[in-house]
Amino acid sequence: MRKNRYKNYYYHDGCPIEFALEKVGGKWKGVLIFQLLEGKKRFSELKKMNAQISQKILTKQLRELEADGLVHREVFPVVPPKTEYSLTESGLQLRPVIQNLAKWGQDHLKIKD
Repeated sequence: MRKNRYKNYYYHDGCPIEFALEKVGGKWKGVLIFQLLEGKKRFSELKKMNAQISQKILTKQLRELEADGLVHREVFPVVPPKTEYSLTESGLQLRPVIQNLAKWGQDHLKIKD
């Protein structure tokens, strides 16, 4: 870790915005966090809510969010397998950011005919 020119911010590389966007950026991570703000979701629920995403990419995005400490994955030893995803405390701290981003998007969304 190193100290950057931004006072009191410690991180690996870049600025704090760059660091944050690395964790939640991309096409699906913000959407998944937004959906998990409502509470725990099973993998199949998330897949149904995001029909455009392949199972492989959904798994990859969830695993990255888990590795970054934003999502908790719980596997239940039942047949068929049951896996639930929820936000960690760190993930829940993104609530105001994600909600404000959703509000901004809603305010600026242009419907194309």
